[in-house]
Amino acid sequence: MLILYIANKNYSSWSLRPWVLMRALDIPFEERLVPFIPGSNWEAFRSFSPSGTVPALITDQGSVWDSLAIIEFLAEQYNSVWPVDQEARTWSRCAAAEMHSGFAALRDVCSMSCGVRIKLRESNPALQKNIARIDELWSEGLDRFGGPFLAGESFSAVDAFYAPVVFRMQTYGLTLSKKAQAYAEMMLEFPAMKSWYEQALQEVWRDVPHEEMCLELGDVVEDYRA
Repeated sequence: MLILYIANKNYSSWSLRPWVLMRALDIPFEERLVPFIPGSNWEAFRSFSPSGTVPALITDQGSVWDSLAIIEFLAEQYNSVWPVDQEARTWSRCAAAEMHSGFAALRDVCSMSCGVRIKLRESNPALQKNIARIDELWSEGLDRFGGPFLAGESFSAVDAFYAPVVFRMQTYGLTLSKKAQAYAEMMLEFPAMKSWYEQALQEVWRDVPHEEMCLELGDVVEDYRA
């Protein structure tokens, strides 16, 4: 049985990606949640992840400790991880890699916190550029491959990589085009996403650094957490 180590569902965008993919594709795994702790998580996470970060997937071959590496490991076992169509698969890999390595302004300004709603005091040009690029990517995928998911009829790894962005759009009320907004709303109703969100709301942990990041440039207007 695969074992997936994750951190708090409310905050951990990186953990969400393999978790939602495996749930959506019915890939069996055991979840082990290790909450963020005050100070450094290095020692706690190093017991299962060489990098001291989450997520990490424990396999018969050892630990796979990066979200993109986890996706590729799973793709070797399950052909539903990436689209079967070569054009859609190529586009999906590029879009997922762009998310994995980019969009720094979105990450910095809009830290993930599923259970709250935050009104930003300002929106800088770098953030607007990131949002515009995500809108462009989502619209392109939906147009090229017919939807309702980014690469066609089925949920795949590219949707998993943008799943944290969907929650960020909801938390911060970010503006998207009609087509991209419809995709985000569909994703929020997707069963695996709803399951993550509902569990995030029930968490009682509060991680001060994550809370402070959320409030650097915005104010909480709603808090739905336990």
